[in-house]
Amino acid sequence: QARSAMEEGFGLWANPSSPHGEGRKARAALEGARERIKAALGWTGELIFTSGASEAAALALGRAKGGRRFVSAVEHDCVLHAAPDADLLPVLADGQLDLVALVEAIGADRPVVEVQQVNSETSNRQPIEPIHQRVSDAGGLLIADCAQGAGKLAIPQCDMAMIAAHKFGGPIGIGALLVRDFAMLEPSGGHERGYRRGTENLPGALGMAAALEACSESYLDEDALRAFAAFESECRSAGGTPLSDRLSDPTPYIRAIAMPNLSATAQVMRFDMAGIAVSQGSACSSGTMKTSRVLDAMGVEPEIAANTIRVSLGWNTTRAEVERFAETWLEMARP
Repeated sequence: QARSAMEEGFGLWANPSSPHGEGRKARAALEGARERIKAALGWTGELIFTSGASEAAALALGRAKGGRRFVSAVEHDCVLHAAPDADLLPVLADGQLDLVALVEAIGADRPVVEVQQVNSETSNRQPIEPIHQRVSDAGGLLIADCAQGAGKLAIPQCDMAMIAAHKFGGPIGIGALLVRDFAMLEPSGGHERGYRRGTENLPGALGMAAALEACSESYLDEDALRAFAAFESECRSAGGTPLSDRLSDPTPYIRAIAMPNLSATAQVMRFDMAGIAVSQGSACSSGTMKTSRVLDAMGVEPEIAANTIRVSLGWNTTRAEVERFAETWLEMARP
């Protein structure tokens, strides 16, 4: 669906900001995609197209009207780069943000707080609504990183949300910042109502809308999910450690799993040789082959963290692929 929509977009592409007829036609298609995405997400506020969630994070944290920035200690790297001077908020051993520490830290000086809806490494879901209430009570704004949740989970109650199309089967290179009210952001001039510079990506926007609408029917193969649940039981019997056992609210489509007696670095290489793609940490930082700072922030034992890989199930993951992964993992875990 996304590929077909993008082909349509390439066929009618012109600069959507141009005043001539072709530009106006492109503008109409762009605005149609914007409204379709908002409708699919159930978002009644504004939507600014970006190149992805990383740009959305930079826009939100860099231009939100408010005071000091706060982010949780388990956020994606793009968030830490977007707000390098932000105060880090601690999480508990189960991955949940420490709400007591949150209230103590933010005070009442219009804080800008950013928290992931779903952690990209562990799959843990944060209690966004209670967090939003506490931030609102302090007169602040809450930014939710919904890159791992959009298309699978409802957008939570928040003031801004970041999403990326490729996380729900759409094209790479496009995402959005959802904003409850433009008054919450300082404008920067240029396109997107003056809040983002750069020519809009019309084919990407159409592909994003089509993918999101397709997700509303069904995102994950239920047979694949059941196969993975069965694998986790075998994993425990083989001495493995599914991190979901200690999380407060794990989601089913991302799993962090530790294998006994084999480092995550070695696992990634051996799975790759078997034609199976897994990661050590988030995909954006896995190339470093370092132990995850997210697991360190949760207090995961070093010997467990060093042997933990991330496994993600996508919209096109099949039961057969999950079973092949399970067989390979169990064979590698045997002494």
